[in-house]
Amino acid sequence: MTQISSASELSKLKSSKTKPLYRLPVRFYGYQLIALLVLAGIFTWLSRDETLDRMLTGYWFDAATQHFPLQQNALLDLLNHRLAKYLTIALAAGTLLYGAYRRNARLVTGALLMGLGTAVVGVMKAISHHSCPWDLVEYGGKALSYPLFDTAPAGSGPGRCFPGGHASSGFMVMGLFFAFWRERPRLAWGMVVAGIVLGLVMGYGQVMRGAHFFSHNLWAGWWVWFSQVVAYGLVSAWFAKE
Repeated sequence: MTQISSASELSKLKSSKTKPLYRLPVRFYGYQLIALLVLAGIFTWLSRDETLDRMLTGYWFDAATQHFPLQQNALLDLLNHRLAKYLTIALAAGTLLYGAYRRNARLVTGALLMGLGTAVVGVMKAISHHSCPWDLVEYGGKALSYPLFDTAPAGSGPGRCFPGGHASSGFMVMGLFFAFWRERPRLAWGMVVAGIVLGLVMGYGQVMRGAHFFSHNLWAGWWVWFSQVVAYGLVSAWFAKE
């Protein structure tokens, strides 16, 4: 009996080290669908109206010299464009390695979702015909701008500037929500808030440099969260234990 009991306890101890995936309630996906549709409507209006984009970008543009004074600012480039991005990448890599070491499927999945979010934005950015503000005629460049969902004009320039790729490096932190939701829901939602704040701050740094319009960053956050929610729903439906 002692041997059987010890074996049973050992089995429980071993299994406790493994953190399997779990399914989120159906209502969670319903709420996210509603929120994403509402935000898509708002972001579409902001992108097509362009008033907010032009106001924020114009604040950092010097009309007299026809350029963005902070475009080559070394400190802004170091702190926002490089260091902040490297830190979030290190967070994703560290989470992935630690999750694999601890056999924690939740941490591994959260880390992979972080990478997925930036990858989706990166692909969309690579095929986009929208050019960055510093390339546009109205900001000293040669490219023509056009509203979201309109047909790209012949002189749309180099493109590859929508959504905001750099902002997605901050927004991707939202993927850690799925690692903590069941056991530590406050921390899970804290990851969402942290991701939103990081994405907006990192994205606004690019607005200051003339690299993106503000709406580019809002859409980056939308696509990151959308891809993470959809991917987790599919993966957990296949692999999760009740």
